Parts: sequence; C-alpha cells; structure tokens
Amino acid sequence: MILEEIKKKLEYYCAYQERCHDEVVAKLRTLKMTANEIDEIVVHLINHNFLNETRFACSFARGKHRIKFWGKIRIVNELKFRHISTFNINAALKEITPDEYAATFDTLSQRHWDAIQEKNSQKKRKKFCDYLLRKGFESNLIYDKMKELEQDNTEETD
Repeated sequence: MILEEIKKKLEYYCAYQERCHDEVVAKLRTLKMTANEIDEIVVHLINHNFLNETRFACSFARGKHRIKFWGKIRIVNELKFRHISTFNINAALKEITPDEYAATFDTLSQRHWDAIQEKNSQKKRKKFCDYLLRKGFESNLIYDKMKELEQDNTEETD
C-alpha cells in the first residue's frame, strides 16, 4: 500500500473512535510500516487533529466511568498502561464531577451489596470489597460504605 492510502485508512481508524498514540503505532506496525513512515503518519494525524491524546484521555475516562462504572484508580492505571502523560490523566479525571462519582459509587455499591447472596457475613464483606476494588474505587470509600450498609442491614433485621 502506498503512504497516502495508509494515511486515509488511519484517518478513518482515528475518526471512527478516539485512539491513543500506542494504538495507532501498533496498527501501523501490523501494516508493516517502517519507523520513519510511522513517525510521518502520526505527525500527519496529529496535525490534522485525528489524533489528540488529551481528547482521548478525557473520552476514555468519561466512557469507562459512565458505561463500565470504573473508579478513578482503575481509570488512572489503564491510562498509564497506554502511556498517557500525567497532565492528560489529570485533565481526564476532571471530566468526572465529584457528585457524579459519588452517585455512581453509591448506586453500584448498593446494587452489588443487595446482589450478594452469601449468608456468611465475612465472605459477603470480602466479595463486596474485592468487587469494588477491582472496579477501581478507593479503599477508604469502600470500607466506609461497607460499614454503612452493614449498619443499615442490622437495623432492618432488629
């Protein structure tokens, strides 16, 4: 394939969905491009606003929080894994308002607490904490919420 065809192909690839630099470079490597060609295409995509790391990070954070209900820790780790700069990670986290974050956490934790069928309270607490830690929420939030839900539970059974 000639360079112009590949540029068009990558323009479409980036226009279809926000991409980070790593994804684009990996795609170009699968197309057997040389390092110089990869650099030229990446510069072209950045100059024509098809590739924007800040925009990618913000979109990623919003989507993962609102659709997959990920916490900030998981979002930060996933962005670091994609070699996104600290500046862009901080910009991305600002996309999630504290109110929205708290509301998502409350809804998710309540739903999961109610869904756990475990009779043994120790195992139930472990399942609850493990789930929310995997989702990337902060441990202090999880433990406070667990205590709150346990108190609500004991008040209902009294």
